[in-house]
Amino acid sequence: MQILVTGAAGFIGFHLCKDLLKLGFEVLGVDNLNDYYDPKLKFSRLKELGIVADFSDSVDKIISDSFNFTFIKADIVDDKLWEKMARDFNVEGVVHLAAQAGVRYSLENPKSYIKSNVEGFLNVLEFCRDENINKLIYASSSSVYGMESAQPFSEKEACNKPVSLYAATKRANELIAYTYHHLFGIESMGLRFFTVYGPWGRPDMAPFLFTKAAFEGREIKVFNQGNQKRDFTYIDDIVSGIINIFDQRDKITGAEVCNIGQGKPMELGYFIDQIEEATGKRLLKKYVEAQPGDVQVTFADTDKLKSTFSYQPKVDLKSGIHEFVNWYANYYKIDKE
Repeated sequence: MQILVTGAAGFIGFHLCKDLLKLGFEVLGVDNLNDYYDPKLKFSRLKELGIVADFSDSVDKIISDSFNFTFIKADIVDDKLWEKMARDFNVEGVVHLAAQAGVRYSLENPKSYIKSNVEGFLNVLEFCRDENINKLIYASSSSVYGMESAQPFSEKEACNKPVSLYAATKRANELIAYTYHHLFGIESMGLRFFTVYGPWGRPDMAPFLFTKAAFEGREIKVFNQGNQKRDFTYIDDIVSGIINIFDQRDKITGAEVCNIGQGKPMELGYFIDQIEEATGKRLLKKYVEAQPGDVQVTFADTDKLKSTFSYQPKVDLKSGIHEFVNWYANYYKIDKE
C-alpha cells in the first residue's frame, strides 16, 4: 500500500515516514524544502530516510531508494505535481502535513500562509476526490482555539475567533474539509497538534531555541513574562497516534477534528528548568511581553482520541526534553561534559 505524506522532510512528516517504512508501508514523500528554517536540517532528515541528493537547483526531482521510499521535491500548490502523482503513482492513503508553519512568522508573510495552507490544502482535497481516496488525515493545530476557548480545549468549541493568520488558515482547512465531505463524500480527520517537540525538531520552536542558547551562553526571551503553559507533546506519541488513526481509518466518519496532545499543560518555568538540567547550563532570561497571536495556555482534552483510537501518550516532559537535548548535542557535535 502506497501512502502519500506531504511535508515529508518536515519535523512530524519525517518521523511519520520513518515509522511507516519500518512497518512495511510504501511511502511517497513530498516537500518543497523551503527556507523558512535552515534546509540543511531537512536534507539531514531525508538522508536518514535513505535519500541523498543535490537539491541546490529548483528542478523537481523524483528519487527512489531500496527502502520503499520515494521523494518528490515539489510544492503542493503546483498543479503539475498532482498531475504527475495521478499519472505515475498509485496512492491509496494520504496524510497531509505540509504547511507554512509558525504563528509569529504569519505576521510578516501573510500571503505565504494563504497560498500554502489554503490553496495547497484545496489541491490535496481535489487529488483525493479525483483519485477516489475517501479517507484523509491532515494537520490542523491547537492554535484554532484562540483566546476565549474554555480549558481544557474541547473539539466541541466553536473556534470562530482565531488570533493569528496561521490559526485562521488551519480553521479554514477544517471548514473546507467539511464542505468536501458534504459535497463529495470525502471523510477526513483534522488533527489539532499541541506543541510537538523531540529529536529533529524545528529550529524556530522553544526546545530548539532554548537548547541552542544554553550551549552558546546566549540570552533567551521569555514571552508573557513567563506566564504561559503549554501542552508539550513528544513526537513519538504524536506519530503513534497518527498511525493508530490510519490503521483504524474506517472509524473516520464525516469531517472530524480531534485533539492530539499530552493532556497536561506545563508551566514555561518547569520547561526551562528541564532544559537547564538536560544541558547542564544556566539560561540567561529576559522576560518580555506576549507576542501578538500568542495564547497564554494550551490544554488538550484528549478524551475523544483516547476513546475512539486508544490514544495513550507515554513520554513525560522531563524524559522528552532529555531525549531532545541528547539528539541536539549529538547532531551538532557538542560535548555536554
